[in-house]
Amino acid sequence: MQRKGKFTYMILAGVVVLGLTLPMVAVDAQAQIAFTSGRDGNAEIYVMNADGGKPRNLTNHPDGDVNPAWSPDGKRIVFMSDRDGHVNVRNSPNYEIYVMDADGGNQLNLTNDSHDDRSPSWSPDGKHIVFSSDRDNNRDHNIEIYVMDADGGNQQRLTNNLTEDEYPSWSPDGKRIAFSARREGHFENDFGITYEIYLMDTDGGNEQRLTENRNNDWNSVWSPDGKRIAFSSDRKGDVVNWDIYVMNADGANPQNITENRVYDSSPSWSPDGERIVFSSNRDRDNIRNSDIYVMDADGGNLQNITNNPHSDGSPAWLNSPFSVAPAGKKFTMWGRLKQVAQ
Repeated sequence: MQRKGKFTYMILAGVVVLGLTLPMVAVDAQAQIAFTSGRDGNAEIYVMNADGGKPRNLTNHPDGDVNPAWSPDGKRIVFMSDRDGHVNVRNSPNYEIYVMDADGGNQLNLTNDSHDDRSPSWSPDGKHIVFSSDRDNNRDHNIEIYVMDADGGNQQRLTNNLTEDEYPSWSPDGKRIAFSARREGHFENDFGITYEIYLMDTDGGNEQRLTENRNNDWNSVWSPDGKRIAFSSDRKGDVVNWDIYVMNADGANPQNITENRVYDSSPSWSPDGERIVFSSNRDRDNIRNSDIYVMDADGGNLQNITNNPHSDGSPAWLNSPFSVAPAGKKFTMWGRLKQVAQ
């Protein structure tokens, strides 16, 4: 039960009935979305076309594989796995960072630690991976941000705080890292100190706070042009109601683009910055079961692109230049109506 609960949490952390008129959507001919799914009985990494077509299981492993992220050239995918069978200091499955080829081949362990290593994100030049870990255990298993070479070498800590620093995301220009942090002085709710979104230099210096509200902001991810950041937040004050927001890269002008009383999480931008893919449980009776949706960057033109009895979550859009079709080479697909009957 413990493993199942953790798998559910990761799919949601990493997680409409449409109108009668079917809208048309432009789809990049070579665009791919990696995601986590439990459809084969346990958490696996899949990849599918940007319209949800041709889903393929890449990991095919009996243990949990979650939270994929593409390398900038689209040739590799980094992810988390508890396949080593170890448990962490909280007696839960211990996650490590792995990497594999984009077709699922050559799966390699990059970290090997008795504490959790999570939430990997590539540098724009593909030479480094930033991630979060509680390995230094400087207070109550708190979590810090680390960086390593793309082959797992030269692992270094970037943050050193007495509360959690998580969910790092590298800026497209390679100069900054966005992350979520709990800090003394933040608001507190029934679950403790809230998370806010921060920026720092890639060496861990020059921290800057971007958000300030009475609830949590996390899962921050940069737009391809570096001008905006999408993130998920429960700032409405309901722990089961999370929305996707977009703000300027300096934290200004935050806008709720989902506005739904459900759990919307894990945003990821399309290569052209015009759309956002995310996970949501909006059409499920079970809060623990999510599907993957895509929408315009302003929240319009919502499309459900997976419809599976098991959870699909943690989508990651391939943002390689090669994932954008040349001008005039886009095709269209009809948006699907979500099947109401289950």
